This record gives sequence, structure tokens and C-alpha cells, in this order.
Amino acid sequence: METCPYTDFIMARTNTHSSPQAEASETVGQRLARLRKERGWTQVELAERLGIIQSLISDYERDRLRLNPAMVVRFATALEITTDELLQSKDTQTPLRRKPSLRVLRRLERIERLPLHQQNTLLKTIDGFLKGVAG
Repeated sequence: METCPYTDFIMARTNTHSSPQAEASETVGQRLARLRKERGWTQVELAERLGIIQSLISDYERDRLRLNPAMVVRFATALEITTDELLQSKDTQTPLRRKPSLRVLRRLERIERLPLHQQNTLLKTIDGFLKGVAG
């Protein structure tokens, strides 16, 4: 059976999860969904961060709506990424940088308030512990 170029194009778009080329052809909507899910957020949570309704998030993720420049900035800010990271395909991006937990950050703040000699002693202890774990 012969198919037309339009049908081939549509079938290729709907079957993006089956081939290694899928990530290279990731749409902006698919990228939005992936980035949202990587953060463990629902569409409702992302919509609240953006000040829009959930159905718009769904429409953007399904590529039913096209992002205008203002929305690109809003999405990037909400997702804590650059606009380049939002607009570039996954294979050209750097991996998502994991932020330190709030628990670790609080401890770091307390360490920074210690006198310098105590900071150095504590850092040597931590380095020794980490060296033992790695080996």
C-alpha cells in the first residue's frame, strides 16, 4: 500500500518514542512536558507557577498552542532554566544541573559562620570521609 508524504510525516510525529531519533526530533511541547515531569510537577502545579490555567499547559505540551516570546520567558523562569535550554533539542543541551538540597544548604550556611580554623578542620574531616567512601 502506498502512502502520501503527509501521512508519512504525521505517522513519524505520532511514533516518536520508538526510535533513537525521537529525542533529536523532540518538539517544544514534548520538551515542556519532559522538563515539568523531571521536576515532579503536575500540569496544575506548573500552571499555578505561571498564573495560567491547566488546560493551556496541556495545549502547549501537545503542541496545540505555539509559545510566543513572552511565554518562552515565563516557562523558562518557572522551570528554572534558560530560554536556550527550553528551545534547544535535548541532544544539544547540557544535562540538568541538580541543585543542593535545602538541608545541605542550611548546613553550609552554618559552616560558613564558623571561625576559619573550625571550617578547615570540618572540611578536612568531610574530605577524609568522602575519600574513604569513594575507595
